[in-house]
Amino acid sequence: MTTFDDRQKAFEQKFTHDEEFRFRVVNRRNKLLGLWAAQELGKTGADAEAYAKEVVMSDFEAPGEEDILSKVLKDFQAAGVDLSVHRIKKRLDELMAVAKEQIMKE
Repeated sequence: MTTFDDRQKAFEQKFTHDEEFRFRVVNRRNKLLGLWAAQELGKTGADAEAYAKEVVMSDFEAPGEEDILSKVLKDFQAAGVDLSVHRIKKRLDELMAVAKEQIMKE
């Protein structure tokens, strides 16, 4: 292989690693958001875990965070929990840092 081929292969490997890492971090963040939302909704134990899984799965409906925000906001409104989209987004941002730290420790 030439030096160019080696560099290209290394770049592709790094890209793959970075994308896998990002995917894991986002999924962990979504689970943490689901657990937080479950607590706000009064869910505990297996119900909270099941709700967190629903939140994680809702992220696969559309690109971006809007699907998660929409699900959590709709569930909050249905349960009478008074939290704004802004507050949910802020929590989502906070949990991104927590998720990244957790994944890096694994």
